[in-house]
Amino acid sequence: MESNRGKAGAIVGVGDLEVFKKAYEVSLEIHALSLNFPRHEQYNGLADQMRRASKGICANLAEGFGKQSISKAEFRRFISMAIGSADEIQVWLKYCQDLGYLKTVQSQTLSSCYLEIAKMLMGLHKNWT
Repeated sequence: MESNRGKAGAIVGVGDLEVFKKAYEVSLEIHALSLNFPRHEQYNGLADQMRRASKGICANLAEGFGKQSISKAEFRRFISMAIGSADEIQVWLKYCQDLGYLKTVQSQTLSSCYLEIAKMLMGLHKNWT
Protein backbone atom coordinates (compact mmCIF):
# COMPACT_ATOMS: atom_id res chain seq x y z
CA MET A 1 0.00 0.00 0.00
CA GLU A 2 1.18 3.44 -0.78
CA SER A 3 1.73 5.97 1.91
CA ASN A 4 -0.97 8.58 2.34
CA ARG A 5 1.00 10.79 4.72
CA GLY A 6 -0.27 14.30 4.96
CA LYS A 7 1.44 17.42 6.20
CA ALA A 8 4.23 17.02 8.74
CA GLY A 9 4.21 13.22 8.38
CA ALA A 10 0.72 12.74 9.86
CA ILE A 11 -0.70 9.24 9.59
CA VAL A 12 -3.55 9.45 7.12
CA GLY A 13 -3.94 5.79 6.14
CA VAL A 14 -3.02 2.40 7.51
CA GLY A 15 -0.21 2.21 4.94
CA ASP A 16 1.55 4.99 6.83
CA LEU A 17 2.05 2.80 9.89
CA GLU A 18 5.56 1.32 10.06
CA VAL A 19 4.20 -1.86 11.64
CA PHE A 20 1.80 -2.31 8.72
CA LYS A 21 4.64 -1.90 6.22
CA LYS A 22 6.80 -4.46 8.03
CA ALA A 23 3.97 -6.96 8.50
CA TYR A 24 2.98 -6.65 4.84
CA GLU A 25 6.54 -7.22 3.66
CA VAL A 26 7.01 -10.31 5.85
CA SER A 27 3.58 -11.69 4.86
CA LEU A 28 4.69 -11.66 1.22
CA GLU A 29 7.75 -13.68 2.21
CA ILE A 30 5.59 -16.15 4.17
CA HIS A 31 3.27 -16.49 1.17
CA ALA A 32 6.13 -17.24 -1.22
CA LEU A 33 7.80 -19.72 1.15
CA SER A 34 4.55 -21.55 1.92
CA LEU A 35 3.93 -22.24 -1.76
CA ASN A 36 6.85 -24.70 -1.59
CA PHE A 37 5.28 -26.76 1.20
CA PRO A 38 3.90 -30.22 0.38
CA ARG A 39 0.64 -30.29 -1.56
CA HIS A 40 -1.31 -31.70 1.39
CA GLU A 41 -0.39 -28.59 3.44
CA GLN A 42 -1.55 -26.06 0.83
CA TYR A 43 -5.30 -25.95 1.52
CA ASN A 44 -6.66 -26.24 5.05
CA GLY A 45 -3.16 -27.21 6.15
CA LEU A 46 -0.11 -25.54 7.59
CA ALA A 47 0.66 -23.42 4.52
CA ASP A 48 -2.87 -22.07 4.46
CA GLN A 49 -2.82 -21.33 8.21
CA MET A 50 0.46 -19.44 7.88
CA ARG A 51 -0.77 -17.36 4.99
CA ARG A 52 -3.99 -16.52 6.85
CA ALA A 53 -2.22 -15.55 10.09
CA SER A 54 0.43 -13.42 8.37
CA LYS A 55 -2.11 -11.60 6.22
CA GLY A 56 -4.49 -11.32 9.17
CA ILE A 57 -2.14 -8.87 10.86
CA CYS A 58 -2.42 -6.44 7.95
CA ALA A 59 -6.14 -7.06 7.47
CA ASN A 60 -6.90 -6.40 11.15
CA LEU A 61 -4.86 -3.21 11.12
CA ALA A 62 -6.64 -2.00 7.98
CA GLU A 63 -10.11 -2.83 9.27
CA GLY A 64 -9.45 -1.33 12.69
CA PHE A 65 -7.90 1.80 11.20
CA GLY A 66 -11.01 2.26 9.11
CA LYS A 67 -13.27 1.85 12.15
CA GLN A 68 -11.37 4.23 14.40
CA SER A 69 -13.78 6.98 13.43
CA ILE A 70 -16.34 5.03 15.48
CA SER A 71 -13.99 4.87 18.44
CA LYS A 72 -10.30 4.66 19.23
CA ALA A 73 -11.08 1.64 21.42
CA GLU A 74 -12.34 -0.17 18.33
CA PHE A 75 -8.98 0.29 16.62
CA ARG A 76 -7.19 -0.95 19.73
CA ARG A 77 -9.42 -4.06 19.66
CA PHE A 78 -8.27 -4.82 16.12
CA ILE A 79 -4.65 -4.19 17.11
CA SER A 80 -5.14 -6.83 19.83
CA MET A 81 -6.32 -9.31 17.20
CA ALA A 82 -3.28 -8.49 15.08
CA ILE A 83 -1.05 -9.22 18.09
CA GLY A 84 -2.76 -12.60 18.39
CA SER A 85 -2.02 -13.35 14.74
CA ALA A 86 1.64 -12.36 15.21
CA ASP A 87 1.86 -14.80 18.13
CA GLU A 88 -0.02 -17.50 16.20
CA ILE A 89 2.35 -17.43 13.27
CA GLN A 90 5.28 -18.09 15.58
CA VAL A 91 3.65 -21.41 16.51
CA TRP A 92 3.20 -22.28 12.83
CA LEU A 93 6.85 -21.41 12.16
CA LYS A 94 7.94 -23.84 14.89
CA TYR A 95 5.82 -26.56 13.27
CA CYS A 96 7.40 -25.78 9.89
CA GLN A 97 10.86 -26.07 11.36
CA ASP A 98 10.10 -29.34 13.16
CA LEU A 99 8.40 -30.85 10.10
CA GLY A 100 11.34 -29.88 7.89
CA TYR A 101 9.43 -27.42 5.69
CA LEU A 102 11.71 -24.57 6.73
CA LYS A 103 15.35 -24.59 7.72
CA THR A 104 16.04 -23.62 11.33
CA VAL A 105 17.65 -20.35 10.25
CA GLN A 106 14.61 -19.40 8.12
CA SER A 107 12.20 -20.23 10.91
CA GLN A 108 14.18 -18.34 13.53
CA THR A 109 14.64 -15.29 11.28
CA LEU A 110 10.93 -15.11 10.52
CA SER A 111 10.05 -15.73 14.15
CA SER A 112 12.28 -12.79 15.14
CA CYS A 113 10.49 -10.61 12.59
CA TYR A 114 7.12 -11.52 14.07
CA LEU A 115 8.37 -10.92 17.59
CA GLU A 116 9.42 -7.43 16.50
CA ILE A 117 6.03 -6.92 14.80
CA ALA A 118 4.24 -8.00 17.99
CA LYS A 119 6.30 -5.51 20.02
CA MET A 120 5.50 -2.76 17.53
CA LEU A 121 1.81 -3.66 17.75
CA MET A 122 1.90 -3.58 21.56
CA GLY A 123 3.45 -0.11 21.43
CA LEU A 124 0.81 1.02 18.95
CA HIS A 125 -1.94 -0.40 21.16
CA LYS A 126 -0.57 1.38 24.21
CA ASN A 127 0.07 4.73 22.57
CA TRP A 128 -2.71 5.16 20.00
CA THR A 129 -4.84 8.19 20.82
